[in-house]
Amino acid sequence: MKLKITAAICIICFNLTAFVYAADLQTQIAQIVNGEITDGNIPGAVIYAGQNDKELFFGSFGNMVTVPHTEPMQKDTIFDIASLSKPVSTAVCVLILIDRDKISLDDYASKFIPAFVGCGKEKIQIKHLLSHTSGLPGYTSAEPIQKKHGSPCPDKVIEKICSLKTQSAPGEKSCYSCLGYITLGKIVEKVSGQTLDVFAKENIFEPLSMHDTYYNPPAEMKARIAAAELKDGKLNRGVVHDPLAELMGGVSGNAGVFTTASDLTIYCRMILNDGKANGKQILSSQSISLLTTGKYFGRAFGFDVNSSNHSWIKGKCFGAKTFCHSGYTGTSIVCDTESKKFVIILTNRVHPNDKGSVSQLRIQIADAVCNYSINH
Repeated sequence: MKLKITAAICIICFNLTAFVYAADLQTQIAQIVNGEITDGNIPGAVIYAGQNDKELFFGSFGNMVTVPHTEPMQKDTIFDIASLSKPVSTAVCVLILIDRDKISLDDYASKFIPAFVGCGKEKIQIKHLLSHTSGLPGYTSAEPIQKKHGSPCPDKVIEKICSLKTQSAPGEKSCYSCLGYITLGKIVEKVSGQTLDVFAKENIFEPLSMHDTYYNPPAEMKARIAAAELKDGKLNRGVVHDPLAELMGGVSGNAGVFTTASDLTIYCRMILNDGKANGKQILSSQSISLLTTGKYFGRAFGFDVNSSNHSWIKGKCFGAKTFCHSGYTGTSIVCDTESKKFVIILTNRVHPNDKGSVSQLRIQIADAVCNYSINH
């Protein structure tokens, strides 16, 4: 009898301990996010932390619209994830084509885009574009292209990229380049015979049951979309924030995906489960390694791992095998291959005037989740 009572007490103690840890994480995240809202750095946020199939935290804070009226943030709010589109969609699309032997990492970009020659671009390969080592500039102004050709004008954006000079030899230096990923998006179109949005939908979003993930979200979803920067004083919801992606008609290799925290949990779990989810193999284990393991200057073929410029979003606790990526609008993903922990941060820090900041938010939440995993 004494043994049974002791065992029962131990079970109760264990459950209470687990509850205390969970409550502590919840308190920490709430304090961090509400502090950033109070300081005016973000209007609101949706945060998800998980480990394998377990939910550690899921909550919404603040507002998804603050000007010209107020609308509270919801757990199912849809966000423009900006450059998170690169690993979530574009890089995966390219790696799917590699898995199917439709394309090779060593293929030259000019094989698929004949105009992509001259000015140092002849030796740029798919691997250089994926790892931001192509030598292409990081960006180019959208305004002169729009003034000359109107919007959208996707072919003119590609034409502009094809006219640019490289800043270094391919593979020589690392320069985070939206232009490289716009080029990859066009290559996916050329190789697959489908536009990037259609290919991504059929090969990533639908197989993973990511039903709230879109390029150019439908009009009926507008009320669920977190507001971006005001345009001419008017509310912007559902139009991609990135200027070049907007010229690309909202379907671009560098940006354009709108999604929710819940859908991104499916994506993260697929990546951490060796490319498998919902009974489907989305990517081979080899491609998962390419996507998430540092190859050049701390970058993988999609995610950042240990680069000198961007890997700080992992915080101070997660290790060398943790991969991550951020988006300009205030979004980020951090995934740890060893503990199988992942953190999704979705904010619309660009609303209403593009003056918000998520630097401390990213670091503090990553550290809170990482430390929780150690204690737990």
